[in-house]
Amino acid sequence: MQNLTKLPVNTASDKSLSVIMKVCVVIPFFCIFLCCVAVMLHIFASHRQFLDSSRYILFACMLINDTVQLLVSVLLFLFIIAQVKFALVYCFPLLFISTATFQNTPLILATMSLERYVAIIYPLHCPPVWRSDRIWIIIVSLWLLSCIFPIIEYSIGQQNPAVDTFLTSVVCRSAVINPSPIQTLFKTVVNIFCFAVVAVIILFTYVRILLETRKLRQDRTSVSKAMHTVLLHGFQLLLCMLAFTIPITESLIVLLANWQLIDIAFLNYVCFILIPRVLSPLIYGFRDQSFRSYIGKTLLCCSNRMKNPNVKSLMQENLFAS
Repeated sequence: MQNLTKLPVNTASDKSLSVIMKVCVVIPFFCIFLCCVAVMLHIFASHRQFLDSSRYILFACMLINDTVQLLVSVLLFLFIIAQVKFALVYCFPLLFISTATFQNTPLILATMSLERYVAIIYPLHCPPVWRSDRIWIIIVSLWLLSCIFPIIEYSIGQQNPAVDTFLTSVVCRSAVINPSPIQTLFKTVVNIFCFAVVAVIILFTYVRILLETRKLRQDRTSVSKAMHTVLLHGFQLLLCMLAFTIPITESLIVLLANWQLIDIAFLNYVCFILIPRVLSPLIYGFRDQSFRSYIGKTLLCCSNRMKNPNVKSLMQENLFAS
């Protein structure tokens, strides 16, 4: 009898320990990502050469988009593993932002590849919309297009009649808002179509730039860099597409191992959503020679300030004294 009474307590403590361990894995990844993004956005906003380049403006847009996507996805994941319930009216905005930013990433990658294509093919006659002072038109169009998909997704099908929008507390998941199979089918078709179109665009721009290198005898260095950049966008797209392997890995783990569903969901989230989303913009930012040099200078400056915190105050005192 004594052992039986202790069993629920041990089970509850094991669950609490499991939740704490999962949080300790997810949060450091996200914090490192936030620090790197903050440094890169600070560099972008502090130097005119980046503000006047359509390529770097699109890169900054991708950084902001992926940061919002990771922030919302981390919040949703923590709410799910902790079984936090709240009204559907607060859940819907989180799911909407998560879906819109997820769809926006491949669209930005396709736009960045097209920007490299335009810069190489039409260096002297660049269309006005691709210039740095008008690139915001394309960025706003991408955001509007990515917001259309979740609006349609959560509008079709039949809502669960047992769920009240303002009163019922639920675990914030997409299946709770609209469990209709039509919604699942629409979401699958849209994701496959979107990523397929982006893959075709990246392949097209790479082949066109490759053919252009045979015509150009001068400036082969810039063309070669553009080719490598487009290839990197293809690799970033593959990282994003890892999220589509989640149903396959779930089935394999269920067949091969006796894991709980929450543990399978955690493994899939870390391996196929969190890590790829963290790596994708960081690889691009640290690969860029201009960004990499400024990142090194920024980190060196920060380390010097930490070692000598009184240097700035001494310089100010000397300035006022003179």
